[in-house]
Amino acid sequence: MEAFTRLTAVAVPFDLPNVDTDRLVPARFLRKPRGPECARFLFHDLRFDAAGVERPDFVLNQPAYRGARILVAAANFGCGSSREMAVWVLEAFGIRAVIAPSLGDIFHQNCFKNGLLPVILPDGVVAGLRRQLHERPGASLTVDLPVQTVTAPDGSVARFEIDAFRKELLLAGRDELELTIAYEGRITAFEARQREAMPWLAGR
Repeated sequence: MEAFTRLTAVAVPFDLPNVDTDRLVPARFLRKPRGPECARFLFHDLRFDAAGVERPDFVLNQPAYRGARILVAAANFGCGSSREMAVWVLEAFGIRAVIAPSLGDIFHQNCFKNGLLPVILPDGVVAGLRRQLHERPGASLTVDLPVQTVTAPDGSVARFEIDAFRKELLLAGRDELELTIAYEGRITAFEARQREAMPWLAGR
């Protein structure tokens, strides 16, 4: 998993509230394998018409926001189902951070498990960020995880909170499985000591 430290990148404003995971990735794509091709499934039915042609009025199709790596959303982004692919398609598209006033609970957890940084900020702050991005299409934000701040195009800074354990994993570029594997030697040594001290647990 790619470590997340400090990211300065083009940010895209996404004004629609209550974006559920079916809008993020329609259910008919859920059997597709994870990989770079997942990028096409992101907001598929909003981004493309019935013939598969990009809708020019959809924000991610506009030239100023192509290559965006930060998405600034409205309230309750990622609500609905538990589908982890909703995060995969964002990651495949290149998004590394999602900023919103609130996120769907499971989507929020899935972001951490897949190397995306979810940032929760007050509604007024997020609305201000989206307003600036609309006024200056193609503008960049800076998301600094070590100091837990977001810097807007006008230079204003907002601080966000994050669970310390989740922050440590993102900074190290590890998910929970990779963290466990890193302790394999210590786990093996503990099990050996336990078998020696309590052999009845091993059925001997």
